[in-house]
Amino acid sequence: MQITPFGAAQTVTGSCHLVEHQGFRLLLDCGAYQGADEERNQEPFGFDPKGIDAVLVSHAHNDHIGRLPLLVRQGYRGRVYVTEPTRLILPVILEDSLKLMQEERERLERKGREAPPLPWDEQDLAELYARLEEVAFYQTLSLGPFRFRLRDAGHLPGSAFVQLEASGKTLIFSGDLGHRRKDVLADPDYPAQADLVLCEGTYGDRSHRPFAATLEEFTDILNEVLHQEGKVFIPSFALERTQEILFYLRELEQQEAIPIVPVFVDSPMASKISEIYAQVRDFFSTEVQHIYAQGRDPFRPQRLDYTQSVEESKALNLLKGPLIIIAGNGMLSGGRILHHLRLGLPDAKNAVIITGYQPRGGLGELLIQNAETVRMFGETVQVRAKTHTLGGFSGHAGRDELLDWLDSERRVALVHGEVDKLQSLGQALRERGKAAFLAEWGRPIEV
Repeated sequence: MQITPFGAAQTVTGSCHLVEHQGFRLLLDCGAYQGADEERNQEPFGFDPKGIDAVLVSHAHNDHIGRLPLLVRQGYRGRVYVTEPTRLILPVILEDSLKLMQEERERLERKGREAPPLPWDEQDLAELYARLEEVAFYQTLSLGPFRFRLRDAGHLPGSAFVQLEASGKTLIFSGDLGHRRKDVLADPDYPAQADLVLCEGTYGDRSHRPFAATLEEFTDILNEVLHQEGKVFIPSFALERTQEILFYLRELEQQEAIPIVPVFVDSPMASKISEIYAQVRDFFSTEVQHIYAQGRDPFRPQRLDYTQSVEESKALNLLKGPLIIIAGNGMLSGGRILHHLRLGLPDAKNAVIITGYQPRGGLGELLIQNAETVRMFGETVQVRAKTHTLGGFSGHAGRDELLDWLDSERRVALVHGEVDKLQSLGQALRERGKAAFLAEWGRPIEV
């Protein structure tokens, strides 16, 4: 058995790994590149899609599913195995991705520039949806020479890590591991001992601060800004992060720890995801399930409102504080949040709360570094609002959690992280007696 990375090798996005044994070819994830690596989506897969026998998907983030429609278009004919939440969420993510690609084509055409053809379309999506097959956690199934089991990765509802066995060897693929000690999702399961673990290292160079301290700081920021009638802007991913923030806003309101103010989620995709959450309540923590059982919505602060149209989004900028606006996208590389920040950053009463990963050189990093001005929409914007970074909200395991999760493993190949972060984690693993190394694109690894 061997595994070859064809994505997320010494970079954060584009998860895609080919496992081969006895002539059977199994693909783990087929994700899109994002951020600075986005142009790599135009590159060939590195393998022939027609020769793939089956696909296992760890979870529904775009960097793990975003090139599945392209795989189908280029000749893949097999099934795509997913958990129930992934099956429900996957169409929302991919249809939004297609919409953004179509809008970019229209923008180029309006400017008289040549627009490249779409890499995939609605027909490819329909074909993909027909291939989806649900798999339950902890169910052992066979695929060719492999036996596999999906276990809870604690990253999203239904997120999984994969345990593969064949010919007396065991391979574990981490997918994305969740951050322990939070309340919405159950903690990740621990892996069985394996001959090789292909493990993510997104935060391989640092641990998250204790979540209780993060929540205390979040409370203090909200109170300071809202009591001076300011606006709180939270750039957020439509899937998982938005709902988690809503969960804690509701909790803090219930505890009378923060004032009750209007909360706007300015993201049609987040609205769809929130509707799905109620359908997959069994995939949450026991606390969240208990709230649902009482007939309450765990993700609904008292004055919550979802905006849908562009007009509704623009109207938010006419409102006075105190209020909270949660909008995409979480990495500040586009989306409605940019329009709110363009108008809100010059006001010292306001605040920006960063709760997730920010790519190097992006707007988020500039705000974190206390830039006095930023360029947005072709103009210079004064930055007087404070920016706060709350890494404890991260959906990824921190360095200490990764080391704990890998404690019983002997041999680890690291993926899904920037090179310096993977090197840092690899050094820490080697100091603990592990054979740890960075996986390379297109280079097979024997299990």
